[in-house]
Amino acid sequence: MTAVTFRGLAIVLAVVLVGGCAAAPDRPATTDSLSMPRPLGVQDPAPPVDAPPAADAGAGCDRRASLRPRGPLPPPGQMPAGSTMARIARDGRLVVGIDQDAYRFSYRDAEGGQLVGFEIDIARRIAAAIFGDPDAIHYRAITTADRVPVLRRGEVHMVIRTMTMTCERWRQVAFSTEYLSSGQRLLVREGSGIRGLPDLGGRKVCASNGSSSIPNIQRAPSRPIAVSAPLLVDCLVLLQQHQVDAISSIDTLLATLAAQDPNTRIVGDRITDDPAGIAMPSGSDDLVRFVNAVLDGMRRDGTWAASYARWFGNTGSPPRPPAPRYRD
Repeated sequence: MTAVTFRGLAIVLAVVLVGGCAAAPDRPATTDSLSMPRPLGVQDPAPPVDAPPAADAGAGCDRRASLRPRGPLPPPGQMPAGSTMARIARDGRLVVGIDQDAYRFSYRDAEGGQLVGFEIDIARRIAAAIFGDPDAIHYRAITTADRVPVLRRGEVHMVIRTMTMTCERWRQVAFSTEYLSSGQRLLVREGSGIRGLPDLGGRKVCASNGSSSIPNIQRAPSRPIAVSAPLLVDCLVLLQQHQVDAISSIDTLLATLAAQDPNTRIVGDRITDDPAGIAMPSGSDDLVRFVNAVLDGMRRDGTWAASYARWFGNTGSPPRPPAPRYRD
């Protein structure tokens, strides 16, 4: 296990417990398993979520389209007077909402206890563009459900936490251009026989509270039972304890869970198209354009591809970043 956190320790213990029973046949989650310890904040079943599908365009909504950068970036330490970036510079640190338990995306490494990962690389590049110092960041660990509230309360400057760009969320926050493409699939125990959502009728599927995965599970024709947990690693503990039959999230995140537990595998086709963007407060157009210029630089100079290959591996062909789309 690479991430050293309390939840990470729980996963290690759960792997040992489940690994000792590997020869037992797989079984649907039942109320018998509820006597086992479970992570805090689990809702079983998850409350109904009335949310439109992520791809619902609404009236003239292009959820991938952000604001175009205007000219070259200003030199680090010389942000335009009166800009959002100048205010951040006066604060002395870029405050970023992140997940500290997302292996390969944003997690604490075992050796030095430092936050590392693909999304941390992006945050460091933005801090370097503002301050000239990639370490000028205050990381705030938040849950999936916290992502919009902390922005609307002004507690962070931005959120970099595999946040799917949806038309509904665009009405609450602003987004950068897309920095990662993914889609919702399933993670199941090896040998479960589960091939997709049609096999999960009446069975429990875990997802992060506040994620777009929850309403997608609840809308599935096979009528699986959605279970919500504060963090995706909590869902992995529940899967290892046989308290749920599957985890549903974007496949890039599921791959990091599968890397931590070799007794699991990803199944099923993508049921969604989930572009991830950096979320910022509504109305901070200058910051959105600035961040988009930083992302453009990472696409052009190869640092996006290098970071992706470092954290997720190279499948033989060079990784390609999502092409930016602009609305102006």
